[in-house]
Amino acid sequence: MLVTDFIENKKQGKEHTSEDIQEFIKGYTNGDIPDYQVSAWLMAVNFQGMTDDETVALVDAMLHSGETIDLSGIKKYKVDKHSTGGVGDKVSLILAPLAKAAGCVVPMISGRGLGHSGGTLDKLESIPGFNVKLTKQEFIDNISKYSLTMGGQTKDIVPADRKMYSLRDVTGTVKSIPLICGSILSKKIAEGIDGLVLDVKTGSGAFLPEYENTRKLAVQLKTVGEKFGLNVKALITDMSQPLGNAIGNWLEVVESIDVLKNKGPKDLTEVTIALTAWMVVMSGIETNFDKAKKYLYELLANGKAYDEFLNMVKNQNGDISYIENPDKYKKAGYINSVKSQSYGYIKTIDTHQIGMTALALGAGRRVITDIIKPEVGIIFKKNIGDLIKSGDEICIIHADTENDFNQAKVEILQSFTLSENPVEVPDLFYETF
Repeated sequence: MLVTDFIENKKQGKEHTSEDIQEFIKGYTNGDIPDYQVSAWLMAVNFQGMTDDETVALVDAMLHSGETIDLSGIKKYKVDKHSTGGVGDKVSLILAPLAKAAGCVVPMISGRGLGHSGGTLDKLESIPGFNVKLTKQEFIDNISKYSLTMGGQTKDIVPADRKMYSLRDVTGTVKSIPLICGSILSKKIAEGIDGLVLDVKTGSGAFLPEYENTRKLAVQLKTVGEKFGLNVKALITDMSQPLGNAIGNWLEVVESIDVLKNKGPKDLTEVTIALTAWMVVMSGIETNFDKAKKYLYELLANGKAYDEFLNMVKNQNGDISYIENPDKYKKAGYINSVKSQSYGYIKTIDTHQIGMTALALGAGRRVITDIIKPEVGIIFKKNIGDLIKSGDEICIIHADTENDFNQAKVEILQSFTLSENPVEVPDLFYETF
């Protein structure tokens, strides 16, 4: 195969053969094909797309570019969840121990935040001592012993994705649907799971804000995932405003603890319960979705889900004293509230901008080498549909300095549009596939 012909074919919208995709990904992973040629191909895919058969071949090639995790020794059903990302989305921190409390086996390989959306690993690492850098064998041993592990991708698992994602980030091809499928599914299949629940976000804070594109992604993720024998359930959920109230790594851990103690925000709790309920149904623990939800609410109310969170933190070397007493954690340097300067009903929130504001405070990273400040962030007090008056508290900013606070305050006030008339609250759930 000539690489230039391979690129040219995709530029012209022609379909690749499975063999050519395998050879191309193998050559790139081995270092035989340079970044500049892969960049050209990524851009061609971004404009021309890929068929389901091509996407299946891409997932397969990426999956076998390195090692996979063999969990066949664990006979129980193994199920995970993946979110396409958003602002304030700390669902995994609650869902994983909740699913374990319900009887699920949950091997979860997560990622770091980049850009406006946060990363599960960064939130977990804000817990002093928590170890997400598990070796492949440590990951397997933890799952075998505890039925729950949350870690990161090792250098030997799907190395093609790690190399390719770096290029996608700098070539403006991150939002290509087949490339997203390749990245998500290759890593999830490599975990050795049987079932996967997908939380595909839509709205101003989502990875793909437009509903049409969100739906295309959800359908293709399910279609391609099932071709690999995965049981896949995809939910399209709302990201037109932050999920829950807290944005920022430690602040989100604290809010997750609140949910696990059955006193967290209603929207965050409902989304988490729905996603976890499908994991319970997939695992055969409960056959009825509504009964699964009821069971999960009971596990929040009786403290068993919270206990499993404590166990997970302890099992991965985290200091549970910070979970039991969050107030002992380091505070941000300057904490103050932002108050409304207008009157009206909140009509829209530029959630992407909110995420970028949190990033600028130090809660996220523009490039993967940026250092995160886990104590900074924003806690919102108002949502779409709420009536606000001049002087009402909109949010509390946890900033490093007063200058950081003042800049964030300006950006947050600019992120809201108001209406004179009452505004309908957006649905949390749109479609389930």
